[in-house]
Amino acid sequence: MTVTQTSALSKGRYRIDMEDGTAFVLYRGELTKLDIREGADVPEEILRKIREEILPLRAKKRVMNLLQKRDYTTAGLREKLREGAYPETCIDEAIAYAASYGYVNDARYAEDFIRCRLEKKSRTRIEQDLMRKGISKALIGEAFEKLAAEGTVQDEERMICALLQKKNFNHRAATEKEKQKMYAFLYRRGFHTEAINRALLLDIT
Repeated sequence: MTVTQTSALSKGRYRIDMEDGTAFVLYRGELTKLDIREGADVPEEILRKIREEILPLRAKKRVMNLLQKRDYTTAGLREKLREGAYPETCIDEAIAYAASYGYVNDARYAEDFIRCRLEKKSRTRIEQDLMRKGISKALIGEAFEKLAAEGTVQDEERMICALLQKKNFNHRAATEKEKQKMYAFLYRRGFHTEAINRALLLDIT
């Protein structure tokens, strides 16, 4: 199979584009050792070595290095590896490898994420943040249920009152326009209307 293009990246890394539309990244020394050159044919045994030995091992090391710094969701790791032009089969293998040792666990990630933010953000905002990280709504719901069963629950009304106090908002002295403005602010923060109404002592229909 022919190399259609080699593109220099950073730190001696090169992106190799093949005639079948696939691509992968190798280091300068590997290009020399494997005789990978633009316009040249690559023997099938060399391609097999790259795809079945070199890249899978490198993808696993990349995942483990990422996880040493902080926790990642499955989707987060997948995105990082795709940025490195790893083939999907290597990505799947690397994530499965890390998951087999318990280093990747989306359920645990969701529980820890919720626990750290339960007193700071509304449930709706937490759900939105987690879904942006690639966690499914079903898994998020299970995490909330598990924490609730352990006695870890959220009191939105108390959280709203704390925000009102922080902003020195006095509902008795506030005008109707000021109350509506505060209502809109709290709603944008993801708090439920019932909790907002109770905290503001408003009768909004």
